[in-house]
Amino acid sequence: MIEIGPGQGVLTALLMEKYSALKVVEVDPDAVSWLRTHLSSDLPIIHQDVLRWKPESDIPTESYFIGNLPYNISSPFFFFLLENLAYVSEGVFMIQKEVADRICAPSGNKTYGILSILLGAYFDREYAFTVPPSVFYPPPKVQSGVIRLVKKKDLPYVPFADLKKVVKTAFNQRRKTLRNALKSLEFSAMEEWEEWSSLRAENLDIDAFLKLAENLKPNN
Repeated sequence: MIEIGPGQGVLTALLMEKYSALKVVEVDPDAVSWLRTHLSSDLPIIHQDVLRWKPESDIPTESYFIGNLPYNISSPFFFFLLENLAYVSEGVFMIQKEVADRICAPSGNKTYGILSILLGAYFDREYAFTVPPSVFYPPPKVQSGVIRLVKKKDLPYVPFADLKKVVKTAFNQRRKTLRNALKSLEFSAMEEWEEWSSLRAENLDIDAFLKLAENLKPNN
């Protein structure tokens, strides 16, 4: 069990009661000192910026991740998870509700976007519940949402780099049809392309993006 950004250990203390193999990743030296002084000097603390962390140096197998993520790192953190899939089994995270809605959105929804597709290709996504500002002190100006990600048993064999390239290119000009938004990329012949090319990125489901990535020609 890996907790991201434990701070002063409110959640950490509860996790320690249940998980003997708990480790935490914390960048703030003051928080690290607090955890060692007030919780346990034996708590394994990875004192690093999680976005620069190399999981292979600390966790040899798939792990469970949990955390109340700072709003400013939530999107980069999910890219970190995707780029380190071998070390991730499941995750539960509290993030800004707007981002949680975006991650769990289906195709055709106005909030459906890059993270919806990239995370949805590799994880089963679940929006668990909403957390109001009133439970925090001081209260933030936005609502929070808790999501659960469970890595799929049958992962797509499309390279993540190819899928990311296709999805990002499509949504960089999301108001254009895919014929125009993806004109900088070259694909092998697909019978579905004629239908898909007249759609906008938000109308294409995850399986269709996976097929596009599968047919992306090298050197694009």
